[in-house]
Amino acid sequence: MKWLYGLISDYSGLQAVILLSLICATGLGLGKLKIRGMALGTSFVFFIGIVAGAFGLFIDRQMLNYVECFGLVLFVYALGLQVGPGFFSSFRKGGVPLNMLAMGVIVLGTLFTILGARVAGSSLPDMIGVLCGATTNTPALGAAQQTLKQLGIPAITPALACAVAYPMGIIGVILAVMLLRKLFVSEEELKKCGQEDNYNTFVAGFRVTNPVIFNKTIGEIPGKNMPRFIISRLWRAGDVSIPTSDIVLKEGDRILVVTSRRSVPVLTTLFGEADETDWNSRKIDWNSIDAHLVSRRVVITRPEINGKKLGALRLRNEYGVNVSRVYRSGIQLLATSDFRLQYGDRLTVIGEAAAIDRVGEFMGNTVKNLNEPNLIAIFTGIVLGLVVGSVPLFIPGITTPVKLGLAGGPIIVEILMGAFGPGIHMITYTTISANLMLRSLGISLYLACLGLDAGANFLETIFRPEGLVWIGSGALITIVPIFLMGMIGLKVVRLDFGTVSGMMCGSMSNPMALNYVNDIIPGDIPSLSYATVYPLSMFLRVIIAQVTLMFFL
Repeated sequence: MKWLYGLISDYSGLQAVILLSLICATGLGLGKLKIRGMALGTSFVFFIGIVAGAFGLFIDRQMLNYVECFGLVLFVYALGLQVGPGFFSSFRKGGVPLNMLAMGVIVLGTLFTILGARVAGSSLPDMIGVLCGATTNTPALGAAQQTLKQLGIPAITPALACAVAYPMGIIGVILAVMLLRKLFVSEEELKKCGQEDNYNTFVAGFRVTNPVIFNKTIGEIPGKNMPRFIISRLWRAGDVSIPTSDIVLKEGDRILVVTSRRSVPVLTTLFGEADETDWNSRKIDWNSIDAHLVSRRVVITRPEINGKKLGALRLRNEYGVNVSRVYRSGIQLLATSDFRLQYGDRLTVIGEAAAIDRVGEFMGNTVKNLNEPNLIAIFTGIVLGLVVGSVPLFIPGITTPVKLGLAGGPIIVEILMGAFGPGIHMITYTTISANLMLRSLGISLYLACLGLDAGANFLETIFRPEGLVWIGSGALITIVPIFLMGMIGLKVVRLDFGTVSGMMCGSMSNPMALNYVNDIIPGDIPSLSYATVYPLSMFLRVIIAQVTLMFFL
């Protein structure tokens, strides 16, 4: 049996692969176990690595550093591509107050961290580790460790502090949500906030009875203050047609409109009467509404379409079809004329079957092309990100040049690639499953190495006085900022509880808490709020850990 023990104890490339694979497999397996509806997920790999390190298991130091760096870069790359397309759009309209509240959470937590380093007697690197654990943000810990290495400071204790504060980081968000609900939200308000989904696409039917719009073309209707909408079908004298912008509306016309739920009251006033039919029911058979009009999804797989605006394609005039929705990254979006298309988008096209077939040929519509990984963009993005992360930045007041490092450089480059790549016809598309696999693989390898590195001193640290200080400091950093900003969101900004709860979870990058919120609030409002603040929050968490160390260390 010595040979079997040697596989995980004798330093070699084989030993490193086996030990890290065992840690990842065990952590991911146990991470699926739910306790009162909560599961740690990938984060459990971190704790399994700590246990392995506490029992004396380790791998070669150079191998550890390589795998840890590669895992972090892979995770940050995939994360940047995921949040990039929605990063800048999250600041528009309703996203501004949500992101301001999330920034308030981040700033308050950082101020508490700096204050804790001076009051509690802990070093700033250790308190940064507490901050990363309290916010369940291990990528930020990776960025902080890279900064400490640049400054020539040992980076072991921040990982220990992160591990000690991490459990309270998970539970603390849930406690803050529960406390906010108990103090400020009635049962009636809780039920009401889950009844409406104001941000997803919504299909509504109307009858034209408002004399103000009689004999006006569809193109003449939208005003400056009108919500966005798309008329996908028009019934007149028993016939169904695909309306164009020059179609004149007549009294008694019935129209089918794609918009958002919150826009329905305004559009009811505009058109006259709302249709009582539930057009959002899954039982609706769209292809049976009219014999010659069908509804199909067409996938963009033609590179030339990537980055173009939908209106520039003139699909309605050239093919006689209407595009009502765009399905991207699991979310249905309103297909307005200024909507910029991306490779892999799925368009809901309405029209005659032959016309839709021609649109499919024009768009590509070859699903198998989406399954081919775009490896050139992946490796190019990683290289560019590492180059940007290595550029020395000279800031007044700091003697040592600042570098964005392994975490900061790649996430900035990939956010820019995800946001602006389609505009210059750069294909950065990866399937949702492929992106999730890259992220999970990268963060699992990183957490396994991080846990191994911290595990040797974990047990003796947690029972020392500083361990208790870290736990208490982490609880304050977790609970106080999100409770204060949540209260402001409810009472000052006047947001509903579902939106505020999603903001609280997103600002802390805490999907476990989001699962709890989704269990108590029906509908998608918390998840949409989470997605609105998550890109900026994740970016700031990664960057602010480095900046704090550089300015205050």
